[in-house]
Amino acid sequence: MTLAAACLAAFVAAVIQRITGLGFVLVLLGPIVLFYGPLEGITIGVLLALVASLSAVPLVWRQVEWKRAWWLIWPGLIAAPFAALLVRVLPEAALLLLIAAMAYFALVAGWIPALAAALRGRSGAVVAGSAAGFMHVASGLSGPPLAAYAVGDQWEQRRFAASVQVIFLVFSTVSVLLRGLPASPIADVWLLIAATVAGILIGTLLTRFVPPRIARIAMLSIAWAGATVVLVRGILALLS
Repeated sequence: MTLAAACLAAFVAAVIQRITGLGFVLVLLGPIVLFYGPLEGITIGVLLALVASLSAVPLVWRQVEWKRAWWLIWPGLIAAPFAALLVRVLPEAALLLLIAAMAYFALVAGWIPALAAALRGRSGAVVAGSAAGFMHVASGLSGPPLAAYAVGDQWEQRRFAASVQVIFLVFSTVSVLLRGLPASPIADVWLLIAATVAGILIGTLLTRFVPPRIARIAMLSIAWAGATVVLVRGILALLS
């Protein structure tokens, strides 16, 4: 039952990712942490994020702005090892609370105009890329700093949505290398990977029929619930 629910969550997250360009781990976060715990759950999440990006990049290859993407990637590569170290030393309760805090930040970042206003040009790219790389390794949630930079630097939405898939691909690869592969049974992991790929393919078909606004509403509803689940679990772990 747990595996089936996790596969469904991965499928839905991949569909939303394909339609909106963002939100894969944000949607997946609550179920995957609830089912597998903060360390194994996020390890699975970043592996599936890698699969989702690998599936999506060939579909958007021509729209990628490589120079802009690189200025976000290299600072994230420098920050990533520090996140991996932090994840390894934090106790479970603290890790759950950290993940919940990042999830809530991901959900409210778009409502902070000053954040986007501060992230412009090369200096803004360095700050946003560093934060995104750190957050991706720690929680898989690298989207908010990147989205804030895109708004602040007036990055055209279609180009940004394509370029961010390459950024997610690089950060997910680094995250897998730093965190290692999941400890769950190989057969279970392959089923989760298959569900993710299926979600990307179905999402590609649904882009013609489902408005991105509807997908974003679904993403935010699931993400708020998931972040709250992680927060409650973290508080309970802290009190136990």
